[in-house]
Amino acid sequence: MVIRQRAIQAEDKHERQQSILDAAARVLARSPERIANVAEVADEAGLAKGTVYLYFPSKEELLLAVHERNIDGFFRALLARLADSAPATVADVLALTHKYMVEPPLFLPLAARCFGMMGQGVPVEAALAFKQRMGERLSQAGAGLERHFTELKAGDGVALLRHSYALIIGLWQMSPAAQAHNVACALPPFDESPVFSYDYAAEVDRALLALWGGTVGRPVTAGGGRTGDGT
Repeated sequence: MVIRQRAIQAEDKHERQQSILDAAARVLARSPERIANVAEVADEAGLAKGTVYLYFPSKEELLLAVHERNIDGFFRALLARLADSAPATVADVLALTHKYMVEPPLFLPLAARCFGMMGQGVPVEAALAFKQRMGERLSQAGAGLERHFTELKAGDGVALLRHSYALIIGLWQMSPAAQAHNVACALPPFDESPVFSYDYAAEVDRALLALWGGTVGRPVTAGGGRTGDGT
């Protein structure tokens, strides 16, 4: 293992932080069923373990930072789409959901694990800071949705995003995919039950379309149109 010199400049510190997160993501991707330890991440990044602790005081905060970077990618893409003058469609949102949440193999297992860590392994100050940053992202994206979907009243955009995320995570936790990753689920093991044997990607689309259609007050389709109005 080659130990790199400590980063001094602000930009160097940011680059090192990102390299640590990159290393953590690689370690997690290899074994998503367990929590990677700091020593593994440090070795993957080519750093001393103490250096990793300078940036992330605990393995739980390191995992939460990886998750936040993942979800920030979704919000950045969504906000960029909502900043466009062209009307956004449900299909646009579904496409981004698949690209940033459903398709990346690490996103859902890590998101589910971080839910469990928030109440125990993550210090209160770090958890509150994370929730504040998430609140800012939700507020911006919710306001953007309300501009594009005029059926939404003030505050409906944020609520729609909250409910969507709950569906995305909840359906995954009950899916065979979650069982394969050995992640703690809301229910006991149920691999043999046909009730829980479903295609996760198709099921989450179905649930999100029903949620969005009910919220905007008319059916919507995966193609982006609303049924019954010629779009």
